[in-house]
Amino acid sequence: MEKTSAPGRKTGRPLSFDRDEALEKAMLTFWESGYETTSISDLTAAMGVTAPSIYAAFGDKKRLFLEALRRYAGDPGDLENAMELAPTARDAVANMLENAARLFTGDATPRGCLLASAAATGSKAAADVRDAAAKERRIIRAIIVKRIEVDIERGPLPDATRTEALADLALAVTQGMSVLARDGADRETLLEVARASMVGWPQPKA
Repeated sequence: MEKTSAPGRKTGRPLSFDRDEALEKAMLTFWESGYETTSISDLTAAMGVTAPSIYAAFGDKKRLFLEALRRYAGDPGDLENAMELAPTARDAVANMLENAARLFTGDATPRGCLLASAAATGSKAAADVRDAAAKERRIIRAIIVKRIEVDIERGPLPDATRTEALADLALAVTQGMSVLARDGADRETLLEVARASMVGWPQPKA
């Protein structure tokens, strides 16, 4: 984690702004422009706070981004619960991909995926930013793998199912849809990609 010489927030000193609202605005700014190309000036304009206030509340730019990334990724338990409630692993992953297609083309949010933009960060100084995004993807992958294994144990999927390959396919399609959304693809195009990717899944047991 990079160090900062900015003064820390004093204990007991109340913030002069809504921290949660400011973090939401920072997340949208990073989502729109990525980590490296977003400046502190961009953040102060979007968040409506001064640079010293950002340092006091969040630390430096990198710490702010990492907190925004966690906000974007959400609680992994929510994804796990949604997958458990789906009738099959195939349905669970299809729902995840279609939800991603809708998220990446939202009217009130930037196009594409914040995790994908973080992965594109190139400098050595931002290695922990890439690592944080990779960690979130590994969490998602593990949840998908677990759900597929449940279907293998219960019978809907054959024993020879390539569990990890299917999980990697889902992640690859998700990241690819982010690129297409950034390039201007509309929602229906992404939904078609999501549906087409499910053709690679093995057929359920008879």
